[in-house]
Amino acid sequence: MTVRERTQLIEEQILSPSATLSKNTKGRVRPEEECEMRTAFQRDRDRIIHCKAFRRLKHKTQVFLSPEGDHYRTRLTHTLEVSQIARTIARGLQLNEDLTEAISLGHDLGHTPFGHAGERVLDALCENGFRHNEQSVRVVEKLENEGRGLNLTEEVRDGILCHSGDKMAQTPEGRVVRWADKIAYINHDIDDAVRAGVLSEDEIPEHITQVMGKRRSMRIDTMVKSVIRASHGENITMEEPIYPLFLELRKFMFDTVYFNPYAKKEEAKVPFLLKTLFEYARNPKNLPEDLRLTAEQEGIEQAAADYIAGMTDRYAVELFREISVPKSWDH
Repeated sequence: MTVRERTQLIEEQILSPSATLSKNTKGRVRPEEECEMRTAFQRDRDRIIHCKAFRRLKHKTQVFLSPEGDHYRTRLTHTLEVSQIARTIARGLQLNEDLTEAISLGHDLGHTPFGHAGERVLDALCENGFRHNEQSVRVVEKLENEGRGLNLTEEVRDGILCHSGDKMAQTPEGRVVRWADKIAYINHDIDDAVRAGVLSEDEIPEHITQVMGKRRSMRIDTMVKSVIRASHGENITMEEPIYPLFLELRKFMFDTVYFNPYAKKEEAKVPFLLKTLFEYARNPKNLPEDLRLTAEQEGIEQAAADYIAGMTDRYAVELFREISVPKSWDH
């Protein structure tokens, strides 16, 4: 018996009947020989962690653009927090932690620079719109690994696609990640807003903190336990007494932080910057060689969107300076 087979046997013995067993995966677009050591979902997790798009997340905005300080969240730290919360919920529900982790780590691979501000700009610029969850799937199916993609299992790709938007994931593990994403960003965004001086935790309505807790760790604990208690089988949800408070807290964050003029003052510069880069990228000569092939096969707009979505914040700023700001003439 190989290590993988032993792991698969353990999954059968300890996981819920609703869990997605790795031996029952719907497989990959390109069939591969099984690994002796790792299950299919463990291999997917490893491929995501080692890909270039994952490493770039460390220089992509979560909420606050180019913050001064080392402790603000980036898209990478957000991803890690989502993964930990999702794994805790999956363990509590006896679901497949490896599948849950792989989906969590890959869910934002296609996110734009400058957070949702960047996503809104690309969505307006692209004829067919732009959604980061769809771009994340495009990253793992086509853009990574020199155009070959990561060849992930269908369950992981489905979970990445359905972590946001109207469509629900096929697996309970994918639905867990959807909740973990919400729990993570609401709570760490509060933490970052307090650090930035935009918000005081005392401003959070008292009837919310009395139930959910006054500190980030307490609120996360309350929400995670609520999901575990309320979820049954493939239905992943949050308890009715907690869910309305969660929605109220989310609205509070939109009113006080996400739409706060002081917190978002730098975002006003994002549309002009990205529109400039988009027009620059519409010239195939300005694209990396691999994206020139995309331009030929799928159109220049798709290639430009791929190019910009793959940028980190600082690369986008540096490229904007290079093409927009005159340099001193050195004769």
